[in-house]
Amino acid sequence: MTIRVAMAQLDMLVGDIKNNTESVIEQSVIAKDTHQADVIVFPELTLTGYPPEDLLLRPSLSTRIESALREILARVHDIYVVVGYPRVIDGELFNCAGVIYQGALIGEYAKQKLPNFQVFDDKRYFSEGREACVVDIKGAKVGLSICEDVWHPEPIAQAKAAGAELILNLNASPFHIEKMGVREKLLHMRATENAVSIVYVNYMGAQDELVYEGGSFVVDSKGVKVRQAPWFESGLYTVDFTIAEDRDCRVAPMPGDIAPSLDVEASVYQAMVRGLRDYIEKNRFKGIVLGLSGGIDSALSLAVAVDAIGADRVQAVMMPYSYTSSMSIEDAEEEAKLLGVEYSVLPIEPMVTAFMETLAPEFKGYGRDTTEENLQARTRGVTLMALSNKKGYMVLTTGNKSEMAVGYATLYGDMVGGYSVLKDVFKTLVFRLSWYRNTLGYVIPERVITRPPSAELAPDQVDEDSLPSYEVLDQILQMYIEQDLSAEAILATERFDRDTVYRILRLVDVNEYKRRQAPTGVRITARGFGRDRRYPMTNGWHIGE
Repeated sequence: MTIRVAMAQLDMLVGDIKNNTESVIEQSVIAKDTHQADVIVFPELTLTGYPPEDLLLRPSLSTRIESALREILARVHDIYVVVGYPRVIDGELFNCAGVIYQGALIGEYAKQKLPNFQVFDDKRYFSEGREACVVDIKGAKVGLSICEDVWHPEPIAQAKAAGAELILNLNASPFHIEKMGVREKLLHMRATENAVSIVYVNYMGAQDELVYEGGSFVVDSKGVKVRQAPWFESGLYTVDFTIAEDRDCRVAPMPGDIAPSLDVEASVYQAMVRGLRDYIEKNRFKGIVLGLSGGIDSALSLAVAVDAIGADRVQAVMMPYSYTSSMSIEDAEEEAKLLGVEYSVLPIEPMVTAFMETLAPEFKGYGRDTTEENLQARTRGVTLMALSNKKGYMVLTTGNKSEMAVGYATLYGDMVGGYSVLKDVFKTLVFRLSWYRNTLGYVIPERVITRPPSAELAPDQVDEDSLPSYEVLDQILQMYIEQDLSAEAILATERFDRDTVYRILRLVDVNEYKRRQAPTGVRITARGFGRDRRYPMTNGWHIGE
């Protein structure tokens, strides 16, 4: 016998249960009529979108889900629909996968392993499932599992013991660098442990800081990847299983069935584009406005903005002051022309002067310090927000992870904005991504990438006046933020001097209050600033061991 499975790698809007349900119905009909699929498998919590967070606590959730299931039961026939949703059963809320066929719910599985780390809060909302679910589909015994279940040996082994010959795994697994390879190794392990083929269907799209890159795939009972859907593309992707006499579900490899892999720069860049695009479109912003300084961060952010929503919906604004170099002005103009965006030059000197004159009596007796530098940044922030209010454009902030980590940014100044594509991108990766973007088409002048970075808030200022080189800084930050290594553990690597390590870690700790007020942004590492990392702003922890 042969079973054709359609992997529905789709983007849903969180909370929009009605339209998400319509998408399930529409795609099920397409899978049946156009692709001749026997089964269609949707991702985890498809009906609510993912992650629904505290929408799961709304009193009307149960009513809306039951109504959605009735719609699917009534309107989809002649194809098995495997779909994810939250459901209240005997007074408890479960993360479920249901199998619908010919107007009946013929099987329902509750997720057993509930992740409660990094960006996941499943235990806040759901009760743990306890039993396997194996259903008969065209004579094959098909087991269900949901996302985290496959990261543990027990649920798949339990399904296998219940007779499963094929596992359908519904996922909402967010992107981070190199996670693609981790998933493959994981499924290889589960498949070979249980001698069972596994279909891994992943969510597609972005929700606030999280990006889901799709990449749904299939491994056979020997753990060999035999199908790979494209990355960062919505669609239905089919795979045919033949049940042999030995009850092994087999898939014959065919040319073109393995989508090409992506390197780090390509995958991160696509995640940034997808994250920004979905945030703009799902929140119905008319467009994007950003400050274009002539530096590398704003140049890369502008390129991502154009790739996300098109040049006709992006405005770049150069806001020069007396410390702004002619090189920066020239490069900003060239970037805007290369990308074809609306470009404005709004000098801020008259506004800064007005601030300074007004504040002069209060500043009397105090020497010049970073206050005057911050006034420049805050004047730019006010200007951008005025344009945002007037035009309905969202301000795209341009700070990178290295800056956000050590507080090298101005509250209510260059931190002003609704979203950031560089929030989780270290400066050294910003350089790599800029070179990468130019391989797709030259849009960032080379000297923007090669010149020493500078905020240009003081004469002849460069970032390394205040910070170590970004090569050194990013290594320390990666060990402290993403690996949680202590100062002494970092020093044990014998790569950095003591004063530098302690100074950088101190800067990270004391600037937590700034990061709490920063806009959300694309998460591309295993531990970004946001849902991943939750440290108290006020604390007496001593840096060291």
